[in-house]
Amino acid sequence: MPKLWTETIDAHRAAVRDAAMDAMAALVAKHGLVAVTMSQIAEQAGIGRATLYKYFPDAQAVLTAWHERQITAHLDQLTTAVDPAAPAIVRLQAVLQTYAHIQHHSARHHGGELAALLHRSEHVDRAQQRLRAFVQNLIAEAVQDGDLRDDVSTDELATYCLHALTAAGTVPSRDAVHRLVAVTLAGLSAPPR
Repeated sequence: MPKLWTETIDAHRAAVRDAAMDAMAALVAKHGLVAVTMSQIAEQAGIGRATLYKYFPDAQAVLTAWHERQITAHLDQLTTAVDPAAPAIVRLQAVLQTYAHIQHHSARHHGGELAALLHRSEHVDRAQQRLRAFVQNLIAEAVQDGDLRDDVSTDELATYCLHALTAAGTVPSRDAVHRLVAVTLAGLSAPPR
């Protein structure tokens, strides 16, 4: 098959998948999770039901694919939040700030029933492991630089940060998010000697 044809087909497949996932997200936001059918997704996406079934076996599969895409975008957002030339403590602060803002935004749009359903998935576990390792590595670098405490393991500190900043989903404002990040970072500071 010619390369242009293959690229065109791959682009078409990606566009159909994206359209279905976007349609699912719009329908869930409008009608709730329980009411969404494959027919509605196909109609909203502007594709035929038969085409939709070529890509996804059911509405749950569309929802899971959409959620995986969201998580990947969030992890990419965290990665691009850091300036690789900056000191580790500055990179850590940027990642924690970005993570807290993601939590704040996501909780307002995807709470309750939807979050409970999606966060039991294997792709969420993989993403959480990747996130924890990313934060743990930044903490380890900052500890080596002498900017953070060394009396607690970097794994425990990463867990502390991520759990503390999950609370950003419940705070009322962006200012509250910034204060939460500041308190979390203060907890990482080296104790006075």
